[in-house]
Amino acid sequence: MLSDQLKEQLRRYKTDKELKKEFKIIASKDPDSYFPTKELKELGYIRKLCKCGTYFWTVHKDREVCGDPTCSGGFQVVLDNPSPIKLSYIDVWKKIVEILEPRGYKPIKRYPCVARWNPTSEFTIASISAFQPYVITGEVEPPAKKLIIPQFCLRFNDIENVGITGSHCTGFVMIGQHAFVSPEEWDQGQLFMDMHDFIHKGVGLAKEEITIHEDSWAGGGSFGCSLEFFSRGVELFNQVYTMFEQTSEGPRELKLKVLDMGLGQERVAWFSQGTPNMYEATFPYVLKKLREITKIELDLDLYNNFSQYSAYLNMDEVDDLDAAWQRVAKEINIDVKELKRKIMPMTALYSIAEHARSLLFAINDGKLPSNVGGGYNLRVIFRRAISFIDKFKWDVDIADVCSWHAKELRELFPEVSDHLDEIREILYVEKEKFYATKKKAKKILEKILEKGEITTETLIELYDSNGISPDMVKEAAKKFNLKIKVPDDFYSLVVERHEKSEQIHATGKEIELNLTGVPETKSLYYYDYTETSNKAKVLKIIKNMVILDQSVAYPTSGGQLHDIGTINNQKFVDVFKYGNYIVHIMDKKPKFKEGDVVEVQVDDHWRKQLAQHHTATHIVNAAAREVLGSHINQAGAKKTIKKSHLDVTHYEQISKENLMEIEQKANEIVKKSIDLHLDFVPRSEAEKQYGVMIYQGGAVPGKNIRIVEIPGIEVEACGGTHLNNTSEAGEIKITKSQKIQDGIVRLSFTAGDATQKLKEKNQKLIKELKS
Repeated sequence: MLSDQLKEQLRRYKTDKELKKEFKIIASKDPDSYFPTKELKELGYIRKLCKCGTYFWTVHKDREVCGDPTCSGGFQVVLDNPSPIKLSYIDVWKKIVEILEPRGYKPIKRYPCVARWNPTSEFTIASISAFQPYVITGEVEPPAKKLIIPQFCLRFNDIENVGITGSHCTGFVMIGQHAFVSPEEWDQGQLFMDMHDFIHKGVGLAKEEITIHEDSWAGGGSFGCSLEFFSRGVELFNQVYTMFEQTSEGPRELKLKVLDMGLGQERVAWFSQGTPNMYEATFPYVLKKLREITKIELDLDLYNNFSQYSAYLNMDEVDDLDAAWQRVAKEINIDVKELKRKIMPMTALYSIAEHARSLLFAINDGKLPSNVGGGYNLRVIFRRAISFIDKFKWDVDIADVCSWHAKELRELFPEVSDHLDEIREILYVEKEKFYATKKKAKKILEKILEKGEITTETLIELYDSNGISPDMVKEAAKKFNLKIKVPDDFYSLVVERHEKSEQIHATGKEIELNLTGVPETKSLYYYDYTETSNKAKVLKIIKNMVILDQSVAYPTSGGQLHDIGTINNQKFVDVFKYGNYIVHIMDKKPKFKEGDVVEVQVDDHWRKQLAQHHTATHIVNAAAREVLGSHINQAGAKKTIKKSHLDVTHYEQISKENLMEIEQKANEIVKKSIDLHLDFVPRSEAEKQYGVMIYQGGAVPGKNIRIVEIPGIEVEACGGTHLNNTSEAGEIKITKSQKIQDGIVRLSFTAGDATQKLKEKNQKLIKELKS
């Protein structure tokens, strides 16, 4: 489909952004090759070019502008709603199932919005993210070749827009229409018609109300063309036809063609109901409860007029927000101060409701508010919501708002009602942290404000390091007669600082080895930790580094220390993984040579102690979850000979009583003498049987993954050496608990022989003190 000339043209572009831009131009020059033009023409659509440069399809011969609200004059759905079928929020999902399931699409349950299976993203940001990267790359079979999914997603790049534009959320359901098929099975025209029929028959929109934009998409090395469906200024969904991939030799067709259609459930509910904004259509019960408490009533006439032009306040697209407010006020013939006075309490209410829903799903799915990584995003929206509550002096508890959401969503997402007590406790502690910060803010601010001017960088640093919000700074600045200018995109600037999260324990080595032509090493340590010797052929020797065709020696990985031992009675002191090779580091230059057959012997005691500590880590993780709650997830771990530690997600320091209970539960599991099940299974089967909670140690690569199961206790995807039975772990002793960063607590412990040695050491110290 791509000519050699166009391949050469695309080869010069490296970034997804550049690729998307260039491919859009290529596709627009030859639409018949890239878009379902045959079906569009048969339906009566004609192709036009908008003044903004976008090609679009419409049945109106005299239409000159595309469907984007900035070109078509804002949102026109409120005062003149064209949808004859009124769909509630949950009805949108039911309707798409009704239309697409008979056409061969399998409805599946949502994946968690915390993407533990995905090494490239902390959160599920789109419905297709549930299948990235392994389904897209062909490593894993999809749940079905054609499927639909109501995927709750989280994105934090538009926080300031939430509540204002009426169309922005940090958390939303993207209903995905997906197909993962071979080129022979790919039917672009039918895939297009399936969604056109949904919008035409399911929502009841006449073709005269639909405008379809041509666009392109690129991401993660894949790219393709896309069609965006608009009506009355509202983008209803976007259908991406992912058909190509970018390689070092240039673009080529994908072996697996992927349809990535994302439909905003909130947007379609809003559109079909014709409410002033998507919040009114998405969570009416929650807003009703909030209005009962706050006594804030919706000025329907004003808001209906405001909502038509609220898109002009999108902070991503305006340079001067004050001027944008002036423009909106002029359009609806009201003084700008009066407009803000009436609108801002309502937008605050919408923001509280929206942010509470995102917190509900994120915490339920295993993420805690904190000052690092993705947890920082949750803290930002929590504190933004709390700031609104304080500003307007409302008696609103965000935990209550979460419970109202859970009730309203029970039919579609019953699982978010399972841990409401835990979520309430987590949010209570988070609120206490916020108010403690406010108390200490006074002294910090007085010192800084005495110096005079406050820059944007200072504001960000105050929030980032001390949790001091711009509102707190503005209030304190009054005493010094200072005016504080807060950037309109302040929260987005803050979040940018925390987009990259660091791995707690690195296990790789920075080294370059030339192993061209050397076969990979077969790993022999997966099934029985007592297997500690093997014969092997020497494939490569580089200085004191030895690579064999197979080895029982465990390389440092997953937080577990490497084995030690001998090769032909010569000591190796380190083992590490280099791609699919196992590299043994000898204490001296080896006496054997390449091609020799040698004997590998791992230190039995060393191996057993590491296996005790690794299996004990799984046991302690399970015990901590039982004692502290379902929010407990592994955030890091390290297993050595002398001791082990496990980092878990928890919102406060663990009490002595809880530590004793965790230790007791862990030893009860040991005493139950449970046989461990260790096996490699296809990733898709493992996820189907156990869920994505198996990724306690983070994302695991490969089509087949090793599952370590303590039946009835814990199941994890793990590559470490493990005991055959829990009783072999011996006594587990928790020696220390410490908060290593916000939202993460480290549990240090010993197991088996290490516990016995610790006891003997303590007894010796006691004797010495007595003597």
